[in-house]
Amino acid sequence: MYNSKIIGLGYYVPENVVTNDDLSKLMDTNDAWIQERTGIQERRHVVKGSGETTTSMGVEAAKVAIERAGIDKDDIDFIIFATLSPDYYFPGPGVLVQRDLGIKTVGALDVRNQCSGFIYAISVADQYIKSGMYKNILVIGSELHSHGLDMTTRGRAVSVIFGDGAGAAVLSREEDTTKGILSTHLHSEGQHAEELSVIAPGMGSRWVTEIIADNDPDDESYFPYMNGQFVFKNAVVRFSEVIMEGLASNGLKPGDINMLIPHQANLRISQFVQKKFGLNDDQVFNNIMRYGNTTAASIPIALTEAWEQGKIKEGDLVVLAAFGSGFTWGSAIIRW
Repeated sequence: MYNSKIIGLGYYVPENVVTNDDLSKLMDTNDAWIQERTGIQERRHVVKGSGETTTSMGVEAAKVAIERAGIDKDDIDFIIFATLSPDYYFPGPGVLVQRDLGIKTVGALDVRNQCSGFIYAISVADQYIKSGMYKNILVIGSELHSHGLDMTTRGRAVSVIFGDGAGAAVLSREEDTTKGILSTHLHSEGQHAEELSVIAPGMGSRWVTEIIADNDPDDESYFPYMNGQFVFKNAVVRFSEVIMEGLASNGLKPGDINMLIPHQANLRISQFVQKKFGLNDDQVFNNIMRYGNTTAASIPIALTEAWEQGKIKEGDLVVLAAFGSGFTWGSAIIRW
């Protein structure tokens, strides 16, 4: 049995910075209102017409991760791409990354678990490596939200939250089973699926042909919907549960955590979890203030920045945790 170890990290965000004041020119909102509820000050949005896509951002993040891993792109055995905003309805971006990086014809898998997508992707990669099936797996989380948001007062409760960006990690075989990914823990609760969702296009709701035929400007089925207070209340509970589950399964306690990287959904959620576990500011990394919620990309972007800033060192206990649409949630316990 092997463990899997993260040997390379990278991220990419668009150059275009969109501040809260910028959004106040598009909708009835202001900097104080947004910061009070989310902690967000600015986010990155892809400029329309720039040619940047979910895949291209993922490719840029992957290039950095592969270089830092010290391997050649053709050493990659498998690709896992987590996103809710693929370039196309199908095929998914995994195969596009294989094409655009010029990687040999390895398998490519797409993960559609939204905010917890990167945790799910890491868990899948970990199991493949532990079984001996693959040695080096490229895992990407990338999102282009900005082109699908309702940038009017009608959509402000959701649209002020999300940003664009990508993060990537290279996982590799580690023979020392005391290091690397110690365990992952995954959950879902589909009864709340519609509380955070985009309903259309979908075969069971409004398909593309209907939307085009109706051409209804008041049709909100293809804009994101979120029951904010309900999601918040569930998030703080599930974050705490799944972190404790991971720690307990490894005989650890909250005080053993050197770095907690929570999904960057809302700064208030992260602060609640930090307080509950008695962690200080040096034990939790947040960057939602600068990037907003980048869904599947948020954990790899934050993990990369924390590592780049020297906040994660060899031997540290690193905990990743996420909660989001589905509802789905999960955690990963890592000995760096």
